[in-house]
Amino acid sequence: MTISSVLFWALLIAGLVVLVRYLGRRTHPEPKTPEQLLAERFARGEIGEEEYRRGLEALRRHEV
Repeated sequence: MTISSVLFWALLIAGLVVLVRYLGRRTHPEPKTPEQLLAERFARGEIGEEEYRRGLEALRRHEV
């Protein structure tokens, strides 16, 4: 009786953990804006400050 009770609770907890992880993966993050992508490239050092400012200015010029 004790073994079946422990097994029941272990399966129940494991099932809840799997369910929470599965449901947590289904949410998609917000898509990043072009400004955020440009800022990330600048922060990683992929582009310089001048190129960052030009890109930011170009994006703001073409906003709808």
